[in-house]
Parts: sequence; C-alpha cells; structure tokens
Amino acid sequence: MERILVIDDDPGFRMLLETILSKEGYAVESGGSVEEALRAGAARKYDLVVTDLRLPDGDGLAILRWWSEHDPHTPVIMITAFGSVGSAVEAMKLGAADYIGKPLSSPDELRLLVRRTLDQRRLEDQYALMREEEQSRFSCSSLVAEDPRMEQILEMVRRVAPTNATVLLAGESGTGKELIARCIHQNSPRAERVFVPVNCAALTPTLIESELFGHERGAFTGAATQHLGRFERAHGGTLFLDEIGELDGGLQAKLLRVLQEKTFERVGGTRQITVDVRVIAATNRNLKQAVADGKFREDLYYRLHAFPIELPPLRERPADILKLARHFLGKAARNLRKPGLKLSPEAEQVLLAYAWPGNVREMENTMERLAILCDELIEPDDLPITPTGPSRPVLFKDIERQAIEDALRANHGSRTKTARQLGISLRTLQYRLKEYGYTSSKD
Repeated sequence: MERILVIDDDPGFRMLLETILSKEGYAVESGGSVEEALRAGAARKYDLVVTDLRLPDGDGLAILRWWSEHDPHTPVIMITAFGSVGSAVEAMKLGAADYIGKPLSSPDELRLLVRRTLDQRRLEDQYALMREEEQSRFSCSSLVAEDPRMEQILEMVRRVAPTNATVLLAGESGTGKELIARCIHQNSPRAERVFVPVNCAALTPTLIESELFGHERGAFTGAATQHLGRFERAHGGTLFLDEIGELDGGLQAKLLRVLQEKTFERVGGTRQITVDVRVIAATNRNLKQAVADGKFREDLYYRLHAFPIELPPLRERPADILKLARHFLGKAARNLRKPGLKLSPEAEQVLLAYAWPGNVREMENTMERLAILCDELIEPDDLPITPTGPSRPVLFKDIERQAIEDALRANHGSRTKTARQLGISLRTLQYRLKEYGYTSSKD
C-alpha cells in the first residue's frame, strides 16, 4: 500500500484530501505545519507528499527543500490557492512534481494527479532498475575494485579484451569470474554479438556434449529434432565455459579440436561445422594439478592457458570489503526504498574480520538479507555471520597497510608508481612507509 503525507493548515480541506485519497486505497497521514511535516519525514518513508504552499510556520518550499535533500526519490505535489499559481510554478522549477489548485475543482482532479505522479515515479523506478541491472550484468561499471590486486586484474582485462585470445579465469567460487568474462566480451570487437554462458558442472557428460555441440535428429532416444549447440549459437560472439575442469576426457578432446581447428560435428552427425567463437573458460580447480594427476589434458590446458587471470578471494582483498558491502547494501536498499539504511562502524568491523568463504557472491546475498530484515542502522547483532579473523577489530590502518604492501609488490618497490596506483601523493606514501618502518623501497 502506497503511503501519502498530506500537509495543510486548514483542517476541513486537509480532511477532504485524506478522505479522497483513503478511498483510493492509499495509507494517508497528515499534519498542519512545516514542523509536523519534517518530523513525519524523519520518522518514516513516504511514497508521495502533498503540501500546501503557505503554512503558519513557513511555506511548502521548506518542505520541498527538505525532501529534495533527504529523500529526492519521493515526489512532492504543491497545493496553491488560485491566484498564486506563479508560486507553484516556481516550486516546480525547484523540483516539485506538480501542483494543484485550492479549492479542488473536483475529487477526480486530485485522484488523477496523484495516480499520474505515482505512476511516473514507478516508471522511473523501473527504468532505473533496468538500467542498473543492464550495467551490472553486461559491463565493467559494476566492478567494485579498489584493492591493488583487483586494479591489476582490470588492467589485464583492458589489455586482453580487444584481442581474440582465449582467456582462462581461475579462482574460488563466488569471486566474480562470469562478471569478468562479460566485461571482456563487452569491451571486445564482439560486443555487438552474443555472449553465451555454459556451466559445465551442471549437466551430465552426455547432456553437456549435446548442449555444447548440438545433435542431429535421431542421434539418441528423445532426440526428435535437430538441436543447435552453444558453439553454433555463439558464432561471431563469445562462449563462456564455466567450471571447465569438470569436463570428461572425451569432451576435452572434442573441445581441443574446436579450439585448434574451429570445426566440429553435432552428436550423431558427420557434417563439418565451422564456427568463429572466442572462448573464455573458468575454473575453481587447480588445473595444473589436474594435469599432473592425469585428470585434465595437458594440451588442452596450455591451449586454454593462453591468457590466464587469477581472481583473488575476497579475504585477500581487504580494501574492497567495505566498498563492496556499501555497494550491495545501497543497491538492495534502493530496490526496497530504504534510503536511510546503513552499516554502523561496529558492524563494518565485523565484516572486515570475517573470512568470506563464499566471496563476493556471499557478500551480495548477505547485504540483500540485511536490507530485507533491517530498516535503518545495521548493528553487529543483525549480521548473519561470525567473525573468523583475529579477535581484535580490524582497523582501517590494517587495510591501508595491506593495500600499500600489495601495491609495492606489484610495482617492484617503486614508490612513485605505487603512489600513482593508490591515488595518493608521493609525500603521503613516504610518510606512511616511514610510519610502517619501510626503508628499502625504490624511488
């Protein structure tokens, strides 16, 4: 049920508005002054505010300004007496959604204006969510990365994306391998063509062969029609093979042939099919060890290993933990229309001390859960996790020091390059190094 706040110092007119809107199924609350409006706004969330322009302790513009600052997502409709339309127009220039005359010409005038305003807000919400979802799924804009190791990975992505090189993404489950794969695709010459993902661990060997290469009619029981596989559907685009380490030996051989010769046959077929597909593979297994154990073909491993990228687990990216937490919480809070939702400093310390075995995926799920269960400030007791790090709180200095150490290693001890990568001045870096007792860094 949508909640509307009505502010007017005329009790009779205020009751008229409440009655009309309540009969339309809205939850209506009301007040007669600027003070009451701001008190109500600080106490709860509203979907719409309808306020008189002239009030005994100020004017509706003060209410408009307050909502613009504290909850710009909520539309405000101004009420103005006939003859003061100019003031209402000025209010619209300042951000009011619309205005309505006083007295009403008819109840329908209010009903239609309110419905139109709320419908417009809903459309804007849907568009914003669609745009955010589109960016989050198909571009690099949703990649939250401040840790030096992730900055290095994004630089590798920027360099390999324009090429046709086969990429192997390695890392624990939940580290964002598919997101990186989509980022590579969207920044490649194939961006206008399809991105086709396949989870190799989700299907049996028989089904995965048919899914990858397709099958001819009658190839096996139940094959009533010809089926085009993922390779054919990805022609001209990118094929993402997730959990590549789960393929059996026969499929590994067939995949190797496609990578080498760009040709294959459908299951049950003899016709050679040629495709132009870029392959990005991903695994949470140690493929080099699998090769040593005889469980993965060495020639396929080196074919896939043309451009390897290792994604670090979240516990090794301490500088990203709070950034990701705030990003996912903000996204979930916007979807649930809870603009005041945030983490307390104590809750953030718990997040920093947790090992995040499920990595970024676990972080996102945790923040979505918190956004559903909490309304304002999130405290440690609200968190569905138990710290697994040191008993002492993890302080910002710890994160800063780790980030500097990682950047120094990445830049082979060069302080100039490290400062540039971290976005701080050389003097600041030198001060921090002195504070941490470093003396051997290069210029």
